[in-house]
Amino acid sequence: MPNPIRSMKLSLAVVAALCAGMALNPRTGSAETRTAVFAGGCFWCVEADFEKVPGVIEAVSGYTGGTVENPTYKQVTRGGTGHLEAVRIDYDPDKVSYERLLHLFFRSVDPTDDGGQFCDRGHSYTTAVFFADEAERIAAEAARTKAEDDLGMNIVTPILEAAPFYLAEEYHQDYYRQKDLILSRFGPISKEKAYKRYRQACGRDRRVKRLWGDAAPFASS
Repeated sequence: MPNPIRSMKLSLAVVAALCAGMALNPRTGSAETRTAVFAGGCFWCVEADFEKVPGVIEAVSGYTGGTVENPTYKQVTRGGTGHLEAVRIDYDPDKVSYERLLHLFFRSVDPTDDGGQFCDRGHSYTTAVFFADEAERIAAEAARTKAEDDLGMNIVTPILEAAPFYLAEEYHQDYYRQKDLILSRFGPISKEKAYKRYRQACGRDRRVKRLWGDAAPFASS
C-alpha cells in the first residue's frame, strides 16, 4: 500500500525541482519572455510589424525617453516632454533572438533621418533603440554598425539606456486591427482601414523599400 507521507514528500520535491528550473529573467521577471524597446516613428506601424514576427508574444505602444511622468499623446506629439513614440516587444528568446529583432528593426525604418520618420516629423517620431543591460547595448551597437555597412549610409539612430516606459492610451493599442468605426474625411471607416490608408499615404513602405530593397522585412511592394 503506498505510503501517503512519502508520496507527499515526492510531490513537494517535484514542485521544488520545477520551480528551481524556472530561473527568472532579471529584465522581465518571467522565465519565458524578454523585452525589447524600439522607437521607429508611428508606434501603430512598429507594433503592427513586430506582431507578425514568429516568437514575438506581444507588442504594445507607449512613450519613453523623456522627463514627464504618464504623458498623454497630445503632450508627446506637441513636444517638450522628451519622449518618443515607442513599442515594447515581449518575445520568447527560444524562438527569436534579440539580435534578430534588432536586424529587423533597423531595416523597417529610415535610420538616416534625424528629423522624424516619413510624413511624421519632430523629435517624438525619431528612431532609437533602448537597451536594458550591457549585453543589449553591445548587441544594439553591433546591429547598428552592420546596418550602416549594409546600407552604405550614415545611421543616426541612437542607442539609449532604457527609461521608464509609459503605455499609450488604450485606443492606440492594436490600432491596426481594430474594427470599430471612426469619422474621417472619407466618412465612417474602421480603424483598421484608416491605419492602412495612413500608412500608404505616409510613404513608410515606399521609403523603406527604396532604402533597403529586398532586405526590408515588412514593406509591401
